[in-house]
Amino acid sequence: MMSEKLAIHGGPKAKTTENYPMYPGGLEIGDEEKRQVLEVLDNQYLFRYYGPANCESKVKRFEQEFAEKMGAKYALATSSCTGALISSLVACGVGPGDEVIVSGYTFFASCAAIVAAKAIPVIAEVDETLTIDPDDIEKKITPATKGILVVHMRGVPCDMDRIMSIAKKHKLVVIEDCAQAVGAMYKGKFVGTFGDCGCFSFQYHKTITAGEGGMIITNDKRLYDRCMSYHDTAACWRPDRFAEQRYEGELFCGSNFRMSELTGAVMLAQLQRLDGLNARMRDHQHRIIEQIKNTKGIKVRPCYDAEGDTGICLMFYLDSKDKVEPFVDALKAEGVNAAGVFNAGIPDWHIYAHWKHVIDKKTPTEVNCPYDCPYHTKAEPVEYAPDMNPNTLEYLGRVVHLDIPPQMSDEDCDMIAKAINKVAAVLA
Repeated sequence: MMSEKLAIHGGPKAKTTENYPMYPGGLEIGDEEKRQVLEVLDNQYLFRYYGPANCESKVKRFEQEFAEKMGAKYALATSSCTGALISSLVACGVGPGDEVIVSGYTFFASCAAIVAAKAIPVIAEVDETLTIDPDDIEKKITPATKGILVVHMRGVPCDMDRIMSIAKKHKLVVIEDCAQAVGAMYKGKFVGTFGDCGCFSFQYHKTITAGEGGMIITNDKRLYDRCMSYHDTAACWRPDRFAEQRYEGELFCGSNFRMSELTGAVMLAQLQRLDGLNARMRDHQHRIIEQIKNTKGIKVRPCYDAEGDTGICLMFYLDSKDKVEPFVDALKAEGVNAAGVFNAGIPDWHIYAHWKHVIDKKTPTEVNCPYDCPYHTKAEPVEYAPDMNPNTLEYLGRVVHLDIPPQMSDEDCDMIAKAINKVAAVLA
């Protein structure tokens, strides 16, 4: 049977419908978000701790509902996921002289947060799931290792059984970066609830959004208090902000990562949309995968818990990195938004090889903290190179990536699957 002529060679397009941008919650903003925001403005109650009216804080209510949703005891809203990560690392005792292991495939902020906490990032390999490789975690543990920052990358959960076992064995703290995985699950439990702290993002590209914003969840009251201290250096949250500390380590100088009432108002409405958005994306992803899972020449990205995948994207491997660019170009010609993941010549802050400011150990002052830290005495100096994690670059170099907007229809999904199969028949 002859292959159908590709659109890039003059054949008809497989997908003839419009492509939606990947702003899942952003494109759903409507009356409920407006109602919540107008309530804040009408009450002139713009700051959660005080204002002209005696009103319930939208941020506080969002924290309560988010904690209940995720099955966590405590939730703390922040101005961003980066702020959530920094606050969590500091709360967990990470600081000068410490090393924190993080994967080499994540947005740069995951790594930058470790540096902001005055610790040294140790960049580990990912495995075929494109999440941190537990085997490489063990290889990169030194006497200076304080914790692991695990990233549930592109909507899928890490191997939390292995990771938590390693952490327990070596007495390490675990921070979960769930920025791209709000609502993802691992064996029936929401990500973010396995480690000491879980951190989330509500930036505009994320599933639910207020443009910016973040959240920390934890089951540890002391960690919750310490996150509060760091995220609100003015200590507005304390019953008596001027009182002596209630226990050693409760109060210290921090930053200001507080969430505004307007952001909290939008997020209250967006949280109600989370289950529906994830359900639609999962349905779309499953529909496409069912039609391409047996296609020769491609392999769908594996997952430690496929049912827990949020479905925000579809990623599949080709058997050679040299095939990725022609495959992607052909898919685009078919009307499908697609992209490769790693190209050494195209900077992307999601891939460690492009983190030049870390690789070159750039700092804002001549005091090269934390890399030349006098407290870093338990292990050899940490060195970086663009090719230091070859498995990560090899995996990412062979991947084709497609966003899965929840606004798509079943017809869109079928057209995408048709396009993938059509291109694979010629180029895979």
